[in-house]
Amino acid sequence: MGAALTKGQNGALAAAEVLVSVRTEAVVDMSALLLTGAGRVRSDEDFVFFGQPSAPGVSLRPGTPGTLAISLADLPDDVAQLRAVLTLDDPAATFGRFAPPVATVADEAGTVLYEYRIEGLGSETVVIALELYRRNGEWKVRAVGQGYAGGFTAFVTDHGVSVDDEPRNPPLPALSRPESTAQCAAVAAPPTARSGDVFVVPGETKLSLEKRAKLDLRKREVAKVLIDRAVFGIRARVVLVIDKTGSMHRQYRDQVVHRVVQRMIPVATQLDDDGTLEAYLYALSFVKLPDIAVEQGDEWARTFLHLGGTHAGVDYSGLGGRNDELAVIRDIIDSLRPGDRPTLVLFCTDGGFAKKREIAALLREASRLPAFWQFIGLGRADYGVLRTLDELSDRLVDNAGFFALDDIDDVDDAQLYARLLGEFPDWLHAARGAGIVY
Repeated sequence: MGAALTKGQNGALAAAEVLVSVRTEAVVDMSALLLTGAGRVRSDEDFVFFGQPSAPGVSLRPGTPGTLAISLADLPDDVAQLRAVLTLDDPAATFGRFAPPVATVADEAGTVLYEYRIEGLGSETVVIALELYRRNGEWKVRAVGQGYAGGFTAFVTDHGVSVDDEPRNPPLPALSRPESTAQCAAVAAPPTARSGDVFVVPGETKLSLEKRAKLDLRKREVAKVLIDRAVFGIRARVVLVIDKTGSMHRQYRDQVVHRVVQRMIPVATQLDDDGTLEAYLYALSFVKLPDIAVEQGDEWARTFLHLGGTHAGVDYSGLGGRNDELAVIRDIIDSLRPGDRPTLVLFCTDGGFAKKREIAALLREASRLPAFWQFIGLGRADYGVLRTLDELSDRLVDNAGFFALDDIDDVDDAQLYARLLGEFPDWLHAARGAGIVY
C-alpha cells in the first residue's frame, strides 16, 4: 500500500510513468483533462475519455472504470495540470449513495505510490479525484476530491471544452455514452460547488483548531466569490506587495499590516498550487521576502514586519522612508512570461505615487502579460493616480483595479473578498480572449 493522502495533501512523483486508477462499488467513467496554468484545455483534444482515449502523454486503458497511463515526460510543456475525473455512469445516481471511492497512483510496474480515499461526497455526479501538476519543474500529485453539483456538462465547459449540438470541424466526439447523450446537448450554466468544497493545503493541519476554524470561514468567502464568478478551480500565482514607507509607520506599529497578511493568506489557499503567498516590501528600494505558508502567517509577520533596524538579514531602514514603486513593479513584470499561469498581484499601499507617468507606462506594458494588479489603499490617504487606473488608455486589456480599505478592521470577510477579487475574473476572461492566458 502506498502513502495515504488526505484532501488537499500533495506528494512528489519520482516515477516518469504513472498509472491512475480508482476502486469503487459504483459504475463510473474515468477521464482526464490536460490544462494550462489558467485551468483551461488548449483545445477539445485535451479531453481524454472513452470516446477519445488518448492525448499527448496520456492514454485511457480499457476497463471498468479504466486506468489513465501517464508519461510525465511526454506531456506538452504548456500543460501545467492533469485532472483525473470520475463520472457516474447513471445520471440519476450520486456518489453519496456509495462507499467512498479510492483513487490510486502507481508506477509502471503497478506498485502503488499513493492512495486517496475520497470522503464526504454527497449529491455529486462528477468528482475531480486527483490533480497532477508541475511545481518548479517537478511533477507532484494532489488529493482534490472536489465534486461538481452542476454535473458533467458544467464541469467540462468550465474547463474550456466545447459542448453543443452543432457540428464542428474537426467534430467533437460525443461526451457521454450513447444512452445519455442528451445530457450534453446544450452548454450548461457555470458549475456550482458544494458549500463544503474549498481547497485545503497540507499546512492547515499544523494550525490550532481556533485558527483553522477562522481560516476555513475566510476560505469559504473567497471560494464563494470565485464560484459566483465561474472561475473556481483556476490556479494562479498570488503576490503580495506591502508599502514600507515612513507614512505607513502607524500601520506597522498597530499591527494593521499583520492583519492584512492574515486576511490575504486565504486567497492564496484557493488560487495557488501550494497555497503560498509570495511577498515583497518596498519603499525607495524593495526586498523579496520568503513566501508565506498558511501555517506560518503569525511567525512570518513577527519575523519580517518591522518598523526599522535589521531583522532576519533585512535592513529595514535601508529600504528608505519614501516610496518609489517602479523597481518593485518592474521586478514582478520581469518575472512574467506569455503563456504562464495567471498572476494576481495584491498591492497594499497608502498612496503617494509620485511617478504617475512612469507607473502608467509600466501598467500599459504589463497589460500584455498574464497578471492582474489589484491595488489596495490603506489608511485614509490621498491615493491619486490609483483612483484612475481603470481609465488608463492604450492597454490591451484592463489589467488593474483599485479600492480603498481605509480601516481593514471595519470590513468583514465577505465584503473584503468581494472587493479584492471582484475584477480578477473580468480580467481573466478578457485576457483569455486576447490570448494572454490560455
